This record gives sequence, structure tokens and C-alpha cells, in this order.
Amino acid sequence: MLDFHVLELADRSRVNAALDKSRFMGCEYSFANNLAWRRLSDTQAAFFGDFYISCGFGSGKPVFAYPSGEGDVRAVISEMRSFAENRNSPLVIVAAEQSALDTLEELFPGQFTAFSDRDSANYIYNSADLISLPGRKFHAKRNHLARFKETGCTFSLITENDFDDAIVFLTETYNGKAGAPDKSMIAEQFALNTFFNHFSELRLQGGIIRQNGIVKAVTIGEPLTPDTYCVHIEKADVSVPGIYAGINNCFASAAATDFIYINREEDLGLEGLRKAKLSYNPAFLLDKYVITFK
Repeated sequence: MLDFHVLELADRSRVNAALDKSRFMGCEYSFANNLAWRRLSDTQAAFFGDFYISCGFGSGKPVFAYPSGEGDVRAVISEMRSFAENRNSPLVIVAAEQSALDTLEELFPGQFTAFSDRDSANYIYNSADLISLPGRKFHAKRNHLARFKETGCTFSLITENDFDDAIVFLTETYNGKAGAPDKSMIAEQFALNTFFNHFSELRLQGGIIRQNGIVKAVTIGEPLTPDTYCVHIEKADVSVPGIYAGINNCFASAAATDFIYINREEDLGLEGLRKAKLSYNPAFLLDKYVITFK
């Protein structure tokens, strides 16, 4: 029987042991992300042998992420299926990568349907591209970066001395959205607090840009797998010319030189965000599948 509980910092070692076994490239397979964003979908965690299972209960029905770890995949999926059906719901798995879909098709042929969720696809870039911006396809980005370098801004990696300034900047950025606060805005604030309250324990890294001492951009990321670095947060003051090109390039150069890929997460189906992410010429999109068992 699956025993779900609210994910806690104390779960980190056990969760990371499972994540390290699977080495999925998706941003959902980050302990820091799972811990920080757990309030968005009322997500809880459970373990089954050496598998880590994340499940959101916010919709009133359980919605699972594909389990990470190692062991009897048929057994863990069957256990998840029983858990869902005992709550009058089919087993629904989201954020499943192609390798997970292939495994399920082999083990449970004809027992589920699946579709690719474009809005959740992760943008995967060659780290060398974001660092050096080579060739004609990055000509516009090099121009943006050149404009940024003329602004007198300074970049540095985040230390504890930057936490207060970074939190204020990000809070004002998120809270500047139009409309009354809703659940997503509250979850965003909770995520920011979690990131900074446990920055070192979560082994996060960050970058900060200042102009005349005033914060103009903040980013946060972490190593996801041995070859993939993941950027979780990137916010900037667009009144500074080329600011997004600046924070993107500076942070990649400072934090991701030892990685082949950089995962800059999904676009959530937002037209402007999709256009911006595509403009950096991703190496590929990491497809995510929604799987529903019959």
C-alpha cells in the first residue's frame, strides 16, 4: 500500500537516490523543484521499494508522475493503479518521457492511452550554444548581449549576502501580475521562500545582475543529471536593454560549462514564453506524455 506524505527536506537523500538511478532529464525530476512547488498541485510523496513516487491531489483525483528509481516496474505501476482505482479514478501519469512510455507499452500493451503534452515539453539546449552563441542563428542574441554589456550592469553568482535583495526582487516581480492573488501566485511565493530558505541544502546555484547597486535580474538553477543543468527561475527587469540575454549567457557561462545540456523547462503554452524559448534554438524538445490507463 502506498503511504503518501507531504514531501520534506528530510526525504532528500532517499529521493535523490531514486532520481540518480533514473536520470530523467525532465524538470519534474528535481528534488528541489518537487519540494518548492508542492503546494501548486497539493503534491505528496511515497516510496515503493527503491522507487520514489510523486502524486498531485489538487484536482480531487490522484495524478502521478512516472516513478523514478529501480526495481519491478510492473509492480510499482500496478500499485499506483490500485491506489487510483480505489479512489474511483483511472491511473493517470503525467510528465512521462519517451523511455517511460516505451517501458509501459512493453509491460502493459493495450491497457492505456497516451498523448504528447506540448505545453509541458522541456526545452533542452546545448550548453556550448548558450555560452558562445555561435553562428548566424545566434546573431540576434549576440546583438542583445552586446547591448547588455553597454549598460554598466554587473553579474555575480548568488551568495547568502544576496538573498534578501534577490527575494525582494523576485517577490515584486511575481506579485506584479495583474489581478488578485490566486493559488498559483501563493504557490510561487512558497516556492521562492523554499528555494532561499534551503539554498545550500538543496545545492542550488544562482546568478544576480545589478545596475548601480540595484537588482535587475535573478536566476536559480542546479545540476539535474551528470550531463544536464536545469534553470528553474529566471526573472529580469526588461527596462534594461538585453537583460535576458545577459542573465542567460552569464549564468550559463558561470554554472554550466561542465554540462552538455541545459534544461530551461517548459513554456506552459504561453505564446510569448514559447517564442522566447524557441529563439534560443533548442537542441531538442523533451516530449512529455500524459498516460491514462483504461
